[in-house]
Amino acid sequence: MEDQKIIGRIIGGAIGIMMSFFLSLYGTISSGHFTIVGFLVSFLFSSVVSIIIGIFVPMKKINDTAVTKANLTPGSIGARCLESFIGDCIFTPIMTTLMVFMAYKRAAKFSPEPMHFAPLLVRQLIACFIIGFVLLLIFSPLIQKVVIKTYMESKEGIDEK
Repeated sequence: MEDQKIIGRIIGGAIGIMMSFFLSLYGTISSGHFTIVGFLVSFLFSSVVSIIIGIFVPMKKINDTAVTKANLTPGSIGARCLESFIGDCIFTPIMTTLMVFMAYKRAAKFSPEPMHFAPLLVRQLIACFIIGFVLLLIFSPLIQKVVIKTYMESKEGIDEK
């Protein structure tokens, strides 16, 4: 597999784990029933889902195409905002829906009052879209730099042997 694909998949997985961590933390805190076990279950489950998304969805190709079609300069704030928005639209609805559904099922077992899924989901989707956009805007460039640098350094070490 060529280096660009490997790097892209590693970046996608790392971004997925980062999104999972913060969105799981937000979700368990906002539920009003934060527990370490609840957070860890949410984080692990959403990490698996987001790693799968990150590995199989060619984010770089999608982002590069969108930036080109929008006539934006790669790396500019406008391009970064567009890339963050695209990533947010891909990761957040899937992760949020799954996490809210899991929390809903757990809470419904213990709640004496009937609960409605749709209002919970809509409220969390709105909040998670905002949080996800900010996270992607801030952390995506940092993750990309770290992964590329680490990958290239490890590749140089292999080539020297």
